Amino acid sequence: MKFWFWFLWAIDAVIAAVTLYFFFSLSAGGRVGSFNILPWLAILAALAAVVGGSVWLRSAGQHVVAIVLLLLLAIPAALFALFFLLLLILHPNFH
Repeated sequence: MKFWFWFLWAIDAVIAAVTLYFFFSLSAGGRVGSFNILPWLAILAALAAVVGGSVWLRSAGQHVVAIVLLLLLAIPAALFALFFLLLLILHPNFH
């Protein structure tokens, strides 16, 4: 169970890092302003809650709940990666 927790946590941490990269690169370009800062803050808060909350739940002895929390973000990420892997392998023709 320890392996699965850290494996899922690593997937979620990569997602959080990519999101932070986009946030800071867009803010440096002036694209994050007063009109869309609230959705960005909500996304960043949700990512912090998943990544940090799972570690907190695990340290509190709630291993299963921590893994379920990590799966909320890891399952869509795995499906997204599988979709792009299939696009690379199958070379679909969209005509």
